[in-house]
Amino acid sequence: MAGTSYTKPELQIMEVLWTKGACSIREIHAALPPRGKPAFTTVQTVVYRLEKKGALRCTKRISNANIFEPAITRDEAHTTLLDELLSLFGGRPKPVIARLVESGRLTLDDIKEAEEALKKHLKKGGAR
Repeated sequence: MAGTSYTKPELQIMEVLWTKGACSIREIHAALPPRGKPAFTTVQTVVYRLEKKGALRCTKRISNANIFEPAITRDEAHTTLLDELLSLFGGRPKPVIARLVESGRLTLDDIKEAEEALKKHLKKGGAR
């Protein structure tokens, strides 16, 4: 569900589903990176938490395994995260951009890319 907050482990599981498509919990667990891989039961708990949040849904059952697929898109999740970040800065993007510049994480190429995206958005009739 868009607008719901997601934790890092939840997003990691969602990334597996966005990349691979519908999976069982065992397949999700196997697809996680070996370094820092959570226990199977932890993945199971997080999957059911995501289902309760409406971020994924059980589409079928094969033997004892439930098969899950994303109910939200990657873009919807990213928009939620961005909204949360902006709310920490009073809803204004300018302080976020300033922090990115000060930290050295924002490059001129990033700014040019953002400028092009903004131009496209405005051409489509987006808000200024």
